[in-house]
Amino acid sequence: MPTRALGASGVTVSRLALGSWRTFERISRDEGVAVLRAARELGITFLDDARYDDETGAAPMRTGYSEVVFGELFRAAGWPREQAIVANKLWWEFWPEQSPEQELDASLARMEFDHVDLVYAAPPPDGLDVAEAVERIVALLETGKARAWGVLNWTAAQVLEAAQIADMRGWPGPSAAQLPYSLVHRDVVEDDHLIRALAAANAAVVASAALAGGVLTGKYDTGADGRHPDALTEPQLAAAVAAGPELAALAAESGVSPAALALAFPLLNPAVASLLTGATHAEQVHANVAALQVAETLDESMTARLRAIGAPSDAVSPAQAPVTAQ
Repeated sequence: MPTRALGASGVTVSRLALGSWRTFERISRDEGVAVLRAARELGITFLDDARYDDETGAAPMRTGYSEVVFGELFRAAGWPREQAIVANKLWWEFWPEQSPEQELDASLARMEFDHVDLVYAAPPPDGLDVAEAVERIVALLETGKARAWGVLNWTAAQVLEAAQIADMRGWPGPSAAQLPYSLVHRDVVEDDHLIRALAAANAAVVASAALAGGVLTGKYDTGADGRHPDALTEPQLAAAVAAGPELAALAAESGVSPAALALAFPLLNPAVASLLTGATHAEQVHANVAALQVAETLDESMTARLRAIGAPSDAVSPAQAPVTAQ
């Protein structure tokens, strides 16, 4: 499994990451352990967890049970803590009653960890400017409860301001930005302003939502169940539905799955250090890892054809953009 460094943070991550959103609380413990063991065996070292609100109606707590389950599965899988890069999120949901340190402490307690390797911060809440937010996030690193920090869906202006503040004060800057990036959702990652901001911060992209909620796998074409059972009629997924047949045709011609091609797309962008994937069974982890070989073996012609699927008419190839974020 190839790896990439997250800026100057000292944190190195596997090219594929394993996420937990809407996953481990919805499958059996045996399946969850099998997923984590498969990820470890295949060289995935980057694990993404977070405090999510319960959507199953069966959790013993309204929010954060996702972290409890993740921690239990991690230990049951026999994964040594020092061999994994674990990310979590700072949501600011209960600010100012709950400080960032208190929020992270609560997450660590639920996971039964003493630190995370990367903490992503959501955009600063109302009443908190970027400078103060950066100061409070950096304070988490100083306690040893996080090794590095990143941003989740910050604007280009916010990222640039954070980078400038950190540089001016000699603080660690953001080393990663988790952003949605797929064949049908490119505008954020490929925005010129964000490219320059990430370069200024020496921050890498951790891409997410590459399968557009599973629609780009083609499974909804046959009526399969999934996270978006009404995908074929949801307006926000219309672009993915429209791109599906062309993606399926190119996949058939290439001898790979549509999902592997869709996952390969963000990996082709040099700004992307790692791609966040999900899995509900061990075989899916293997299928996701296959996208790495697809990305490495696509020739110039096939790469151009893949990038053309779902692209806006004015899209610019990431290979031509001056990206130095990783």
